[in-house]
Amino acid sequence: MNELQITLDAINLAILWGAQNEHFDYIKKQYPKLRIVARGNEMKVLGDEKQLESFKNSFDDVINHLEKYNKLSLMDLENLMQTTSGSAVLEEKMLADKAASVGSEPIVFGPNGIIVRARTPNQRKMVDSITNNDILFAIGPAGTGKTYTAVALAVRALRNKEIKRIILTRPAVEAGENLGFLPGDLKEKVDPYLRPLYDALDDMIPAEKLKGYLENRTIEVAPLAFMRGRTLDNCFVILDEAQNATDMQLKMFLTRMGPTAKFIVTGDVTQIDLPRKNQSGLATAVRLLDNIEGIDIIHLNGSDVVRHKLVKRILEAYGDI
Repeated sequence: MNELQITLDAINLAILWGAQNEHFDYIKKQYPKLRIVARGNEMKVLGDEKQLESFKNSFDDVINHLEKYNKLSLMDLENLMQTTSGSAVLEEKMLADKAASVGSEPIVFGPNGIIVRARTPNQRKMVDSITNNDILFAIGPAGTGKTYTAVALAVRALRNKEIKRIILTRPAVEAGENLGFLPGDLKEKVDPYLRPLYDALDDMIPAEKLKGYLENRTIEVAPLAFMRGRTLDNCFVILDEAQNATDMQLKMFLTRMGPTAKFIVTGDVTQIDLPRKNQSGLATAVRLLDNIEGIDIIHLNGSDVVRHKLVKRILEAYGDI
């Protein structure tokens, strides 16, 4: 049996191990084949050499995170420390994924010290993919950060002067209420459908600057129906909630693309709000456009959930419902 000794100097052990040692207990559960003992600022880990190497790589990421931010939540720990038990292929894949996601460069710096970065392997793939592809499909369940990451990429492109405009759009699908009976003018009727896009922008652009961008249409937020007949060029376009677009709507949207545009399409095929007689166009598009050069399709899953830790468990409980 091999032994690994770690000295935890200049580390706040209360933050590291968590309230009532919940972080320490989580780490032990991730590596059930290892014997982990911590006394004071000394830590001893005993077990198989390969398991020890995997543990050290993961634990180093945890320590680096704590040193950099002086905080560590259970969600941070779940994202940072991934168990690598199982086959050698699985171990290599998970280590590679973790290296690609943890400690990644910021996508954009927002107001009030907000730093937006890829927090999971598949979010990191989104960041890398948009550099080499002009159309990106990001498909996954609620809470996986697909829309948030897409908006961050658009804001980065605008700040870097790679494009002149950002266009954010969603299908205005009626879910229990008819648009005609909602109060206000057209903008006030459709804004509730587009609220998640505004929320993301609020995190990334100071309020006054965002107001100016919206007024001069540098950033446009509009329902999908408003895209018909347009050519969208020199801009970054995001279609959110694409599972609520029909085949014809999605075809219409994708064919608006100008020579220097970037498109990201996000959606969750488990949350379709279309009437039963209308087929979601997202699955059709993914099937028809797979393997076309310049188009990439990334599937996010429960491991990418970055909301409250219970969201991941809720998704697992609901399964295929």
